[in-house]
Order: sequence, then structure tokens, then C-alpha cells
Amino acid sequence: MANLYTCSQIAERYHVKPATVWGWIRKKKLPAQKIGKQYLVREEELHRFEKSQKLA
Repeated sequence: MANLYTCSQIAERYHVKPATVWGWIRKKKLPAQKIGKQYLVREEELHRFEKSQKLA
């Protein structure tokens, strides 16, 4: 099973606000799944995003 990350966890990782992460998700830059009331990002998608944004 893949690791899943919340917007808050991703924000902490990149030193940005959670609202920034939500913006990436809304703009379809970062694929996420809405489960309940929160968005979760699969680890594979996070790595793809890092490479595409040169954040790795």
C-alpha cells in the first residue's frame, strides 16, 4: 500500500502554507484524492511533482 500525505505534511516538507498545497491541487499540478474532508497525495505523485517542479 502506498504512503499517503496530507496537505499539512506536504506544506511542512516544502516550508509553505497548507493553502499553497491546496492551490497546487486545485490547479491540477499535484494529483490528490479527497478522502473524507481532507486531500491525500500518494508518495509516487509527490515524487513526480518534485521532479516536475525541481523540488527534489
